[in-house]
Amino acid sequence: MKKIILIVAITGFAWFTFNSNKKIDPPKVATTALTGNITITGAFALYPVAVKWADEFKKINPGVTIDISAGGAGKGITDVLSKVSDIGLVSRNLNPEEIKKGAYPFAVTKDAVVPTVSATNPILKDLLAKGIKKEALNNIFITGKYKTWGEAVNIKSAVPIHVYTRSDAAGAAETWANYFGKKQEDLQGVAVYGDPGLAQAVKRDPTGIGFNNIVYVYDSKTKKQTNGVIILPLDLNNNGKIDPEENFYDTMDQIIAAIADGKYPAPPARDLYFVTVGKPQNKAVSAFIRFVLTEGQKYVHDAGYIKLSDAKIKGELAKLSTVDL
Repeated sequence: MKKIILIVAITGFAWFTFNSNKKIDPPKVATTALTGNITITGAFALYPVAVKWADEFKKINPGVTIDISAGGAGKGITDVLSKVSDIGLVSRNLNPEEIKKGAYPFAVTKDAVVPTVSATNPILKDLLAKGIKKEALNNIFITGKYKTWGEAVNIKSAVPIHVYTRSDAAGAAETWANYFGKKQEDLQGVAVYGDPGLAQAVKRDPTGIGFNNIVYVYDSKTKKQTNGVIILPLDLNNNGKIDPEENFYDTMDQIIAAIADGKYPAPPARDLYFVTVGKPQNKAVSAFIRFVLTEGQKYVHDAGYIKLSDAKIKGELAKLSTVDL
């Protein structure tokens, strides 16, 4: 019996000695990776940066798929309200009827609509030196009173003006019209589909004028205005020339700074929105919006947009539910 007790004691001591030297890992807590599918449609204005946000979000959430397509702000709001998409990209303020139907907007970044002309315009040098007054733009796009560039910038020129606008229900067009206190349907001109289409139409027509979101005017790599399309500078103080403080169009960084500082008027500078139906309850959708308003803000400048202020971000985050926490 003494022999048995001794063997048990030795065995127990050996087991204790072995295990006391062994590293004991803390108990593992099961984690659930974020999964799901998010469908996004809408404004051409937001499409490029939305794609960037989606790519970066999927790097840290590979279980989430995000499908994004452009088509105009009108499509974005229609699709989200009819629940065809989870998020609508909208580049204008929502109207009361849309809010009544459940549209729930999150401001996610800022940009601006700018008047554009062809780089081959025969009086381009005069246009860039003199700029154009708001009243002249109104007489081109709204009343149709001005038919020549000479009338528009007060020089001797019979070069005709060919006006282009958007055919799709577009936030850019609505914002541009709002600059004159009007609606998109009040804009005159040959109607062209989409931001890229409008830029191409103006580029091909030496006497054309249109309007675009800034991301479709500047090259994202060089930060210079895209070859073939030039911003027609605004004569903000109406003195018939572009003064140094009005000359902030040479690079993307310059115009972004001007918009952020309030030097470029609003409208046509404006907030851009993600729109859901009511406060989002889908965990993946809510997490993506939270990402866009936090980590995602570091990508907006290089993509050609303006970062929201800290106060604005705080307010938008407060509109989210805690479903993604």
